[in-house]
Amino acid sequence: MAVVDSAFVGHPHALRLALTDPRFDACAVTGAFAVLPGARAALDRAAALAPAGAGPYADRLAAAVEADGTTVQRPELGTLVAAVPGTDAERAEAVAAVAAVDDEAVRLRTAVKSRDGFFTTFFISPYSRYIARWCARRGLTPNQVTTASLVTALIAAGCAATGDRWGYVVAGVLLLVSFVLDCTDGQLARYSLQYSTMGAWLDATFDRAKEYSFYAGLALGSARNGDDVWALALGAMILMTCRHVVDFAFNEANHDATANTSPTAALSGRLDSVGWTVWVRRMIILPIGERWAMIAVLTAFTTPRIVFYALLVGCAFGALYTTAGRVLRSLTRKAQRTDRAAQALLDLTDSGPLAELVARAVLHPARSLRLPFAVLAAVLVVAAACYEPFGSMTVVYAALLYALLSGDAVGAPLRGALDWLLPPLFRAAEYTTVLVLAVKADVPGALPAAFGLIAAVAYHHYDTVYRIRGGTGAPPHWLVRTIGGHEGRVLLTAVLAAVLASRAADFPVALTVTAVFVALVVLVESIRFWVSSGAPAVHDEGEPA
Repeated sequence: MAVVDSAFVGHPHALRLALTDPRFDACAVTGAFAVLPGARAALDRAAALAPAGAGPYADRLAAAVEADGTTVQRPELGTLVAAVPGTDAERAEAVAAVAAVDDEAVRLRTAVKSRDGFFTTFFISPYSRYIARWCARRGLTPNQVTTASLVTALIAAGCAATGDRWGYVVAGVLLLVSFVLDCTDGQLARYSLQYSTMGAWLDATFDRAKEYSFYAGLALGSARNGDDVWALALGAMILMTCRHVVDFAFNEANHDATANTSPTAALSGRLDSVGWTVWVRRMIILPIGERWAMIAVLTAFTTPRIVFYALLVGCAFGALYTTAGRVLRSLTRKAQRTDRAAQALLDLTDSGPLAELVARAVLHPARSLRLPFAVLAAVLVVAAACYEPFGSMTVVYAALLYALLSGDAVGAPLRGALDWLLPPLFRAAEYTTVLVLAVKADVPGALPAAFGLIAAVAYHHYDTVYRIRGGTGAPPHWLVRTIGGHEGRVLLTAVLAAVLASRAADFPVALTVTAVFVALVVLVESIRFWVSSGAPAVHDEGEPA
């Protein structure tokens, strides 16, 4: 339902922003107001009161709806004009202001993310925005472009899997094409305001699916040439996922905290005023644009082993840089964490039934000891997997201790300054344990099976993040319990290794069965949620991934 003043003067795109954005139940600019079904009742109540006062009726109606308790989104118009002139002179002035600003140029400019990486900003967006406009004028949707990007990346992975030089060259080119389409889908969504629940799900998951599929393609191609790099591919995927979880957990812990300032944040703000430092700091963390460009070029001209070495070194540096900065911010700020943030961190830990049982049954250590105990548990289980022979019961005992201490760590609300480190710590412990046990099994197929298992679990963790970001909360508790939680999967993998110690050739089969089970449960529930009416109609506008 929309109300537009008959004397409205402004740019068409100003009206689009007010009347056609599906992400907000109520939205307004001067002289125009619109609501979706979620705010219709508030509009009815406001209209029944016939709000009095000066100014256009649409503005008074929007103010009354907001006073009723419904949030009204008022988009930033910048140079766009939206006005309701009261006199002929004001109308002439407004018409002149409209004529002075190119509506289409503004629309194209705002289709590009306000914050993006150097490579994306200067090498992709200058022309991808025009591809987005071309798609919009031909009726293509962001979801179709997203799907085209995925298909292109999968073809690139298939070319890399050939192991031939021509395949690597074509794979590198197609990976860059896929990234251009990946940028285009979001720009198309912003250009035409086509946000959707399905689009949110596709946008949230396909980037990782494309990148990790390409890793698998490189590993397959390398194996054809007698060079087994599955462990490197798995290590790159683990490092990338853990780095993203650091970003997600820190942001969820602090985005609504009170008194959320620190000397480190102030220094970062001062550096932002020096233009070149902004780009340097964005580039050194190897965001998706720089990362995909590096992968594409190295794939075309070198070998998969070199690609993974470069990925591991670059992503490790980026992870250390961002994590160190966030630890410093957390230690120097005096923020009060909200209940919502503490719940988000608990959901991100992905704690299963074992951890829940422990959390209810044991006394909790002092907050200052909770993180050290969890770190100790993670180090012990990974160290046991590394230094004990495959199938050793010591690894099982270490996994039990990990379940005990990780459960105790989440037994009290996660409001400590560094409690946001628990989710990435648990991801690192789980993924690395699976990787090490697959390496120690030393049988064909173990590492590819481990790759599939970690990919399925990582999908679940990304799905959790984007549900929380959309404001709908974590996946249902039954799902986390069904797939065991992080501590349950660590213990299961250790037990499988112990049981199959004398038949190590069966270990890949056990990992594959576990991976298929996790993938089926997680994907079915994820698809059900993201195509439902309760899913958020959002696109990721945050930091470059």
